[in-house]
Amino acid sequence: MIALVDCNNFYASCERLFQPGLQNKPIVVLSNNDGCVIARSDEARALGIEMGAPSFLIESLLQQHNVSVFSSNYTLYGDLSDRVMTTLSQYTDRLEVYSIDEAFLDLTSFRHHYVTGYAHTIRNMIMQNVGIPVSIGIAPSKTLAKMANRLVKKRNKQAGVYCIDTEEKMQFALQNTAVNDIWGIGSQYTKLLTRNGFVTAWDVSRAPEEWIRKNLSVVGQRMYNELKGISCIPFEEMPAKKKMVCVARGFGKVLSDKNEVMEALANFTAMVAAKLRSEQLATNAIQIFVQTNAHRSNEPQYFRSLTIQLPEATNSTNELIRQARQGFETIYRPGYNYNKTGCTAMELVPAEKIQYNMFDTENRARNSQLMQVVDTVNRSFGKNALRFALQGFGTRWKLRQLKLSPCYTTRIEEVLTINI
Repeated sequence: MIALVDCNNFYASCERLFQPGLQNKPIVVLSNNDGCVIARSDEARALGIEMGAPSFLIESLLQQHNVSVFSSNYTLYGDLSDRVMTTLSQYTDRLEVYSIDEAFLDLTSFRHHYVTGYAHTIRNMIMQNVGIPVSIGIAPSKTLAKMANRLVKKRNKQAGVYCIDTEEKMQFALQNTAVNDIWGIGSQYTKLLTRNGFVTAWDVSRAPEEWIRKNLSVVGQRMYNELKGISCIPFEEMPAKKKMVCVARGFGKVLSDKNEVMEALANFTAMVAAKLRSEQLATNAIQIFVQTNAHRSNEPQYFRSLTIQLPEATNSTNELIRQARQGFETIYRPGYNYNKTGCTAMELVPAEKIQYNMFDTENRARNSQLMQVVDTVNRSFGKNALRFALQGFGTRWKLRQLKLSPCYTTRIEEVLTINI
């Protein structure tokens, strides 16, 4: 059996954890620059607030119903996610972290009549250790586990666990899942199946195998078997190797000053370098870009990107900033109001497998030692306590986060205090 553990309204639950007065109150979390709704509590959903709704268009609705609004706090969400996954890892030998708020657990070794009780134990322990409510769907395949999880959230979230362990339960789940709600089906398959009279997952599971084989690809056949309770999607216990690392963000305000745009790019490039080092990776190429706001149709528009092949693979901040600066001089054009820039590291290799050029003029050993010092100081004294001059101290390019909650679990100065 396979269990899918999914945190309930994860971002909203993270905010509630440190503000218990928000329990059963409507909450929304906004995207970068406080632009659009990216998460809602059940109470906010009941008010008709849609995912992706621009915050300025629903401002009166938010005020009318006293909705608590938060800027996205990915530092907080990421740390609480790690705590949930650490707790889950204690209850299975095989754990696949599927997303920031979802994970698959292999419960094959458990007999069916023990599984549901075990899932309740997991659910209670996550609440005790972390304080985040979760729903758990259990079934013979990943696709059915996703379906079971969706059913428990939709029909009886308080129960928290739904296990598809009989033919009757499997039929019920399939009959109550529309074709477009089947996990991973995609829009093209949805259209194809709908055109051919399939309405529910039950219809698909009853289709002749010859028709499935003729009309769907290998992925479609795998889905078909998964719906029948045959596990075909393997566990990915190790995270897939990253193909790129990207940091690209919109500015809090539009910028026309060249130095301010470059300062933003330098900071984003430094973030890329730090991410590479934290994952023991190095990059052979970076791509940078600058762009204006396409939604301001009354202003001149400009977008330009540039891929820079590096002489040697590296994860050194100073090397990457230097390369980004040279590229920036090529793509920057004066006279525009820029609202976004970014840096992407590509052609990644393990840092320990870097092959150095004998004619390389860089002092790699010195750079490596310098980066170790920078990372150590910044871990101890805060992000960018040590920085390169080109990163500057400007703030106009920084994200607009007017409703950002404290980083309660990762910054000592923001740890919650209780007066007794």
